[in-house]
Amino acid sequence: MGCMLCPRHCGAERETRPGFCGLGRDMVIGRIAPHLWEEPPISGSRGTGAVFFSGCTLRCVYCQNAEISHRNAGRIYSPRELADAFRRLEAMGMQSISLITGTPFIPRILEALEIYRPRLPLVWNSSGYEAPEALRLLDGVIDVYLPDLKHYSPRMGKRCAGAPDYFQQASAAIREMCRQTGRPLYGPEGIMTRGTLVRHLILPGLTGESMKLLTWIRDTLPEGTPVSLMHQYVPMNGVSVPGLDRKVTRQEYQRVLEHMIALDLPGFLQEEAAAREDFIPAFNEEESFI
Repeated sequence: MGCMLCPRHCGAERETRPGFCGLGRDMVIGRIAPHLWEEPPISGSRGTGAVFFSGCTLRCVYCQNAEISHRNAGRIYSPRELADAFRRLEAMGMQSISLITGTPFIPRILEALEIYRPRLPLVWNSSGYEAPEALRLLDGVIDVYLPDLKHYSPRMGKRCAGAPDYFQQASAAIREMCRQTGRPLYGPEGIMTRGTLVRHLILPGLTGESMKLLTWIRDTLPEGTPVSLMHQYVPMNGVSVPGLDRKVTRQEYQRVLEHMIALDLPGFLQEEAAAREDFIPAFNEEESFI
């Protein structure tokens, strides 16, 4: 059977030809370095050790990391080399290890963790577009899930991410993540040691979708599941979808924020200052790899 790791179920024999993600069996990584700009329970004061995997199961027209998600820039790493990188990040004093868009490489990541499992919270940072059966391979391995929840309607899922089934798949995946982790637990300095933290990026002109997604979180996920409401949208990657060629207005942000407060959802708010290109990390450069 070919690759069935993501909801695309493309069935590619990735030993010989790429899957939908454009990648073969070998792990391709675009950056391994400390990262200070995640949510406080992930980065803390010293940062998370961020491993950015190349390739993606979505085709978001506005992707800020298109160099690795669309163009698959990066270096090939063996499981042993990745395990060695875990050791280096841990020795640098990171407060967690973040595996970012690693879905196409789940088997190889598990091999690396068999060689060395960091004594830090292990975070699975993803688009949310996951297959629950693949996530079950991570049950008992991942401590914290950090999924996006991007789109509600099939129309916007198709138009923005090339996935009309985005919400159907992501909602099932996030329920599986919450099943695995239970309610959030926090350790020293407020670092999340167990749990699921859901991210939502507000998009211009789509505040109605944002409000529906936040309501779904309140109505569906375990009480206490935190939400990160992000205000960092910057038009990138030559986005051509009408309406997505501008930043979110203050009025749009305020509308969604007030809805989140009315729902009494716990979590984190990202301010307007984060909507700048200089917050996007460098990929596939010499300084991108510790």
